[in-house]
Amino acid sequence: MHADVHHLLHTITAAELHSRAGEFRLPRANLRTRVGWTLVEVGLRLTAQGRDAAAPRAAAFRPA
Repeated sequence: MHADVHHLLHTITAAELHSRAGEFRLPRANLRTRVGWTLVEVGLRLTAQGRDAAAPRAAAFRPA
């Protein structure tokens, strides 16, 4: 089999598989976006709590 014929058959098969693969794709971009923004929100809450919680502890500490 010539390389050109092999390449043509591979291209046709790949195109068919690619067109059929669209049926099985999951909506990952939407899920990925939601998870990303949730992580950002959690991180912002943790940093805000850490900042607010650190001030009273430092003020409450008094050396003997």
